[in-house]
Amino acid sequence: MEDAEQHQGHLDESAIPGTVHLVDLEGTIRAKHASGTQLKDVVLVPAPSSDPDDPLNWSPRRKLLSITSLSMYTLMVGIASAAIYSVLEPISEDTGLTLADLNAGTGYMFLFFGWGCLFWQAIALQYGKRPVYLFSMLATLGIMIWVPHATSNGAWIGSKILQGFVGAPIESLCEISITDIYFTHERGTYMGLYAFMLAGSNFLAPVFAGFINDGQGWKWVMYWCAIFLAIGFVFCFFFMEETNYDRAPLEMVATSDDIPGTATPKEGELSTSSDPEKSPAIIPPSTTNEPTSGVIEYKPKTYTQKLSLLDKKRPFHLFRMMLRPLLFFSLPSVVYAGFSYGSNLIWFNVLNGTASLILSAPPYSFSSSMVGLSYLSPLIGVACGSLYSGVLGDRIVLHLARRNSGVLEPEHRLWLFSASLLLIPGSLILWGVGAAHHVHWFGLVFAMGVIAASNAIGVQLSVTYCIDSYKDLSGEAMVTVIIIRNTMSFAIGYGVTPWVKNMGYQNAFILAAFAGLAQVLTFLAVVKWGKGWRNMTKKRYYKFVKESETLGVGH
Repeated sequence: MEDAEQHQGHLDESAIPGTVHLVDLEGTIRAKHASGTQLKDVVLVPAPSSDPDDPLNWSPRRKLLSITSLSMYTLMVGIASAAIYSVLEPISEDTGLTLADLNAGTGYMFLFFGWGCLFWQAIALQYGKRPVYLFSMLATLGIMIWVPHATSNGAWIGSKILQGFVGAPIESLCEISITDIYFTHERGTYMGLYAFMLAGSNFLAPVFAGFINDGQGWKWVMYWCAIFLAIGFVFCFFFMEETNYDRAPLEMVATSDDIPGTATPKEGELSTSSDPEKSPAIIPPSTTNEPTSGVIEYKPKTYTQKLSLLDKKRPFHLFRMMLRPLLFFSLPSVVYAGFSYGSNLIWFNVLNGTASLILSAPPYSFSSSMVGLSYLSPLIGVACGSLYSGVLGDRIVLHLARRNSGVLEPEHRLWLFSASLLLIPGSLILWGVGAAHHVHWFGLVFAMGVIAASNAIGVQLSVTYCIDSYKDLSGEAMVTVIIIRNTMSFAIGYGVTPWVKNMGYQNAFILAAFAGLAQVLTFLAVVKWGKGWRNMTKKRYYKFVKESETLGVGH
């Protein structure tokens, strides 16, 4: 089947990567369209095949189960990575490790969350995403049981490096799983959900960790993380399905010869063949993207087949796939996405590095459980940011595509960064200058929520921009983005405490506010020149896409 699909068109190497005709304003594009009255002019990108086991063709229930499993994975591994934020003091007192030692361990964990992606992304494309997710949860579970006994500095650093390495799929694989099952016009909403789960887990963990520490001690914080991971593993083992699927590249030339019978249906005549969720198992060639040599019969997978721990066999190209993401540093849009993601995350690190210092000191004098409880504000902030950049973002992008003669440019989504121009500098000034002048604690807690909202917006927009720009390389390009992001995060982890202590809260955060504003303003340069960058690098891009097909990892 995959071979048939690879030959349904030919690669148009003059097409600019990422520029897609998303809205069929005149009803003339002969391709599958979305269902629903308001979306009937939206072209389905990527084009789904007629195979019912193509993840793009899954029923709404099957897709919901997949995204729920993905959310469960993100939440459980995310909680395990952030649970120590509000219990660093008790760990230090009990083990004799200094706060600098503990923070160094966390820094190494985030560094390996980034560089570990090189290994896991290649494994996932070679052998399947499902086994990688399951192993990641099981290995993190084992490490959580070990951490309470890692009381020397070497053991602590080692446990954090391992935790970062085995947890790395949370950083770059989840986004690709979302692109496996959702079309371009839906992607922002589910990327928003992922951003909420990823950032939300980081803010939720310190809330309950503070209370567990008060009631049972810090070791039980780790044991409870292990229990949550066990629940997540069982759930994902029985309900998470493999989403790897080899499809033809996006930039296909679709002519009436290629697609004999997929003209846009007239209003009120939406046929089942134009709605991938209602595609029958056996479809005549006149209503599909398949070759017209006869009827192709597909046998849907049984439940037992869905539980398989390995995807189909592919030629062994693991080491080549591990090196490829390093080549994508030559694609400016990918580098920008990594810089944007990393610089937004820096403010999250600054918040984590200073929250306990500010809130536990006079005049606030919060206990560790109250410092933990203050993280409910970022949780609400993340939810608001995810809704804005996800659900609202999808609608804004469709509106901009309709205004642009139906053509979607990946840069359209970056206009949503306009909100961050106010949110980032405003929240940093309120947090730092407010702390210096001892404003009411509600002001600081509100600032935490706004910083978290801008963080969620940055996560979602940066990731989606990378994937929209180079969809056919998204699995590996995301690794490049995460390497840039986590290396920046690792570097700032060392600098934040001395920086704030030496400059004082007021001066440090006024500087941070202007740095944050300058960083967000870079989106205007990308809006202006981004398409030119993609056009300039298209030869390189198509070379990489062809190599992906040769390696058998087209997605």
